[in-house]
Amino acid sequence: MLTYIARRILLSIPVLIAMSFLVFLLVSLSGDPLASLKMNPRIKESTIREIEVRKHLDKPVIVQYGYWVKEFVTNKFGTTLLSDDPIAPDLTRVLGNTLQLVVGAEILAVLLAVGIGIYSAVKQYSVFDYTATTFSFVGFSTPVFWLALILQILVTNLYVSTGFRLFYTSGLNSATPGNFWLDRIQHLMLPMIVLSVAGIAQYSRYMRASMLEVVHSDYIRTARAKGLSERRVIMRHAFRNALIPLTTVVALDFGALFGGAIVTEFIFSLDGMGQYFINALQVRDVYPIMAWLMLTGGMIILFNLIADVAYGFLDPRVRYE
Repeated sequence: MLTYIARRILLSIPVLIAMSFLVFLLVSLSGDPLASLKMNPRIKESTIREIEVRKHLDKPVIVQYGYWVKEFVTNKFGTTLLSDDPIAPDLTRVLGNTLQLVVGAEILAVLLAVGIGIYSAVKQYSVFDYTATTFSFVGFSTPVFWLALILQILVTNLYVSTGFRLFYTSGLNSATPGNFWLDRIQHLMLPMIVLSVAGIAQYSRYMRASMLEVVHSDYIRTARAKGLSERRVIMRHAFRNALIPLTTVVALDFGALFGGAIVTEFIFSLDGMGQYFINALQVRDVYPIMAWLMLTGGMIILFNLIADVAYGFLDPRVRYE
């Protein structure tokens, strides 16, 4: 297992290098980062020239890439375009906030989806199964921004009509929170629900399909023939193997959610990765954008590795030499 993990980590290095070059190339080809400054008559040409020299924008793209990689590695994600401020402190702060949101949303989605998927498979073609399938299609087709706005309206109307504050509709914390973590949960609950809806719809379908395949396997029929209780057959023998396909999807989605939470974080005014990306786009600062893209891509590679390693623990038949 350790050899496999080391091999996968080594294979990830060229993937990261190729990703970094593509990220830099595509962002560089998107336009001149100093275009807005050059059109501003109040900005001196000497100031623009100083930025070009400092950021090596007057050199060929491949040379710019080399300087950017050096700064990215030595200065922890590099520095901003205009002020030359380090990117790492702001990126670390928003990463922590997004982690709280994404982890909470994934835990909520997985717990509900696994339960729904198992029960739908056990009670195949029942009323519950058809109802879960219907709600899964609804969850897949519901736009994130629409669901977020509807939840904000419902919670606001509840507060206006009753004076009871169930959840907050924006921000990460109140100005004067009584209990910090309770206040944080009240702020994050609505965006977590929004992010988890599509996950529940997707994961429950995967879990149902995987469970249906497993429960009709020969070893499950053998376990039933031995007189084991249905609960023991499902939870001890079928459940573990049925988790394997779901593990891959959850791990990849977890990494992708760092980029996919942009709309949700913007609507709920959360100081997270999505809001950070939008702010960088608005000021056309390419260096925070590239740092954001590298971090998001790195997360996807990391959780892909975690999914592969988890196979060995979920299925004893899987062995890595």
